Amino acid sequence: MDLGLSGRTALVTASFRGTGRGIARVLAAEGARVIVHGFDPDSAEAVAAELRANGGDARAVAGDLLSDAGADALAAEVGPVDVLVANYGVAEGGSWFGADTDEVAWFDAYNKNVVSAVRVVRRFVEPMRAAGQGRIILVGTVGSLRPGTRQPQYYAAKGALPAMVTSLAKELAGTGITVNLVSPGIIATDEIRARFTARAERLGRPTDWESVQRLVFEEFMDVPTGRIPEPEDVGRVVAFLAGATGAFVHGANWRVDGGTGDAVTP
Repeated sequence: MDLGLSGRTALVTASFRGTGRGIARVLAAEGARVIVHGFDPDSAEAVAAELRANGGDARAVAGDLLSDAGADALAAEVGPVDVLVANYGVAEGGSWFGADTDEVAWFDAYNKNVVSAVRVVRRFVEPMRAAGQGRIILVGTVGSLRPGTRQPQYYAAKGALPAMVTSLAKELAGTGITVNLVSPGIIATDEIRARFTARAERLGRPTDWESVQRLVFEEFMDVPTGRIPEPEDVGRVVAFLAGATGAFVHGANWRVDGGTGDAVTP
């Protein structure tokens, strides 16, 4: 199926690693001109070079999304885009009453996981509005539906994204711009693989990925499909929403969690 992304320009924030890199890979494979974002030039360029080596059209940019000045500079360097994927977010540790999670940590989590997305939306939406078309896709988490006691500031911040997307979808009604949220569960990024493989080693368990996944299901998060998705699995859903195929999907929260978010939601 042709998703209609050929020649479209897509900015994927924090695409220098992890889920963002997987999204960038899929968009490039579908023919989009991908702008790989990182917080330093070298990490972003490494991914952009990988995409170009595989036949994609990609360039790297660096920019700080945690300040207005940094977002201004990024927008000036990038210029108009057809697709904005606000992927950046940080799932930092913390607890309700520990010394590691004071009020400053709560504000910091909100800045990283909510306001950073607001900054890029505000700076890239007007050229889309002028063109009469565009795609805005935010990346959240299934933890918004089923938060635990760990990382409460992260889940509380990410929990704002469904409301934000619904509000923004109403604001942009009739403009030709669609707005959606993609909410993954656990993803088989390099960091997750390393973390749980090390855990298996400490327990004296097998360290092949199939065995490590079973350990994840036992100790951390059950995934009813029996497989932890790769970053590219998330990327394929993002590409569907970014392409012509997503023209009539607006204001929706797409769970990409293998059935982990076991809740009935409207």
